[in-house]
Amino acid sequence: MAASFRPDIQGLRALAVGGVVAYHFGLTALPGGFAGVDIFFVISGWLISTHLMQEIGETGRLDLWRFYARRARRLLPAALFVILVTLAAGYFILAPQEQALYSRGAMFASAYAINLWLLRWSFDYFAADATSNPFIHFWSLSVEEQFYLAWPALLLLAAWLRPGRRTAAAMIGVVGLASFAACLWLTSAAPAWAFYFSPLRAWEFAAGGLATLVPMALLQHRTWLRPALGWLGLALIATAYRLLSEDLPFPGWYALLPVAGTVLVLLSGGCGEQTNGRTDRHVLGPATALSLPPLQWIGTLSYSLYLWHWPVIVYAGMLTPDLTVPQRLGCGVLTLALSVLTYHLIENPARRGAWLTVGARALAPALALTGAGVAVAYANAHLATRNIGPEQRGIEQAAERPSIARAVDKNCLADFQTVTPKPCTFGPADATRTIVLFGDSHADHWSTPLIEAARRNDTKVVTYLKSSCRASRLSTFNTVLKRDYTECDAWREQAISEIIRRKPRLVVISEFSIGNLTRDLPAAERTAEVARWQAGLRSTLQAFSRAGVETAVIRDTPINASFAGSCVARTLWWREAPSPHCDTPRAEAANDSTAATERAVVTSVPDTRYIDLTNQFCGPTSCHVVISGKLAFRDRHHLATGFAETLAGPLERALF
Repeated sequence: MAASFRPDIQGLRALAVGGVVAYHFGLTALPGGFAGVDIFFVISGWLISTHLMQEIGETGRLDLWRFYARRARRLLPAALFVILVTLAAGYFILAPQEQALYSRGAMFASAYAINLWLLRWSFDYFAADATSNPFIHFWSLSVEEQFYLAWPALLLLAAWLRPGRRTAAAMIGVVGLASFAACLWLTSAAPAWAFYFSPLRAWEFAAGGLATLVPMALLQHRTWLRPALGWLGLALIATAYRLLSEDLPFPGWYALLPVAGTVLVLLSGGCGEQTNGRTDRHVLGPATALSLPPLQWIGTLSYSLYLWHWPVIVYAGMLTPDLTVPQRLGCGVLTLALSVLTYHLIENPARRGAWLTVGARALAPALALTGAGVAVAYANAHLATRNIGPEQRGIEQAAERPSIARAVDKNCLADFQTVTPKPCTFGPADATRTIVLFGDSHADHWSTPLIEAARRNDTKVVTYLKSSCRASRLSTFNTVLKRDYTECDAWREQAISEIIRRKPRLVVISEFSIGNLTRDLPAAERTAEVARWQAGLRSTLQAFSRAGVETAVIRDTPINASFAGSCVARTLWWREAPSPHCDTPRAEAANDSTAATERAVVTSVPDTRYIDLTNQFCGPTSCHVVISGKLAFRDRHHLATGFAETLAGPLERALF
């Protein structure tokens, strides 16, 4: 073991990977476990800066070939092995369309650039459909590898300008502050960039690098201060794990919690043994706790654990939706077993072996490994594309087909930033009657049958639609913008005023009302949320009622346990019927009790009626994803357009 080995850092690795695994495995007690990645970033900044600064100080130069050879030995073999096994398992589990898509992700993961691929698609790490991507966790490894490419050049530049720790500290500080400022700005303006783009995460590595330049003499003889800093650091990490959540704008200011906590723990353990010279008694610091054998063991396996845990839980969730606690524990045991085997058979031998030699020759095997991963992933994507049959392609097309309103003009469903309503008109301009469709994307998917039903009755339809913006006067938090959805409030009030001025024959409202109540909330908060939602819905309905405008509220669609299009495509690939795997129990999906609450509000307002078409896609016990051979939903809760067309008749009878 190297003389510079620090058990407390190994223990920190265990805390970091433990938080990430707990978060991904659904441990609700640690909703901020994803911040474990930020701990890894700070540790990397500390360790790499320590080694590079030491080499520059001793020799005045850097042996970059040796540096990159060590990084290649440490990272490439285990990562490539996990990528190949994940691709192979995906052939049997994923639908061909998914295989083709995620194989492209594997290509970028093999080249340590998947974070850039995710940026290309503005992929949200916290989005529900992220649970289908078995390679998304490689984003952090890509950010680290890109850091390894840039950081030596930065330190060499600082040494060339003026050798010494002060110049290095100034250079790292300037880069870190610029990165942090840009990260703060883009966390709100462009969250995907703030999350995935390595220059905007550089400040976390810089924090670790700056910490290595703190004069240890300041702490060496203050034995009371060092353990205090360490325990404070662990408290900050624990606070991040307990209080952060996917609803908060991250990284931004909130990332300071795990970053500052890690820096304090690293400083606390940076001076060797902690003893009190006056009493010669050991001062108990966090290094003692972090050095416990279980944490050392987990820390040793941390890289393999990180690589394996995500594909294991992703594939398990596809094979068995709604995993039980024992099943999740079983996934944890499998992850641990795979990690032990990978560490002892691949990761450790590769790190200690001579096959990746020091010097320029080290590039050849490193490039060969990277190229092999890219080539296999590319071939797998090509093979998957050839396996997409007519049925698979039909499901894909059914899920991607836009509603009638969006097919005519995608701006008929306003985006998040829009505050001025854009009404869209369908049907004969000289029609004697007008119906207004008002609401969010759940109103949009009703535009398809409503426009057809109106056409049969010489009625035109005018739509007022905005993404994630309910018709109910209810201020909400936008999970994509990571802040209060003020644009929705402004848009809604303008839309209500415009609709009243139009004096339509009828206003049809539909919204993602059930989704407002499906979050995991304490009983008291849930009661308050229900009351707030009822008040908002009643306020909107009363505004139309007082203006003499009749209103019809369509009951919200069910929320399925799985993404319907993907689930059905997989079952077709497995040559099995979709229903056993993809249908959801009615008690779970339809939320009849919430609908009863909604009905009570609607019927209490004059000139307002409630339309319930739930039995069109739900039976007494289950809600179905395939009905009469058609895909009923394009995701978890939006109607597929092809199936929505079949509802024109039932909707016409309810409205006309």
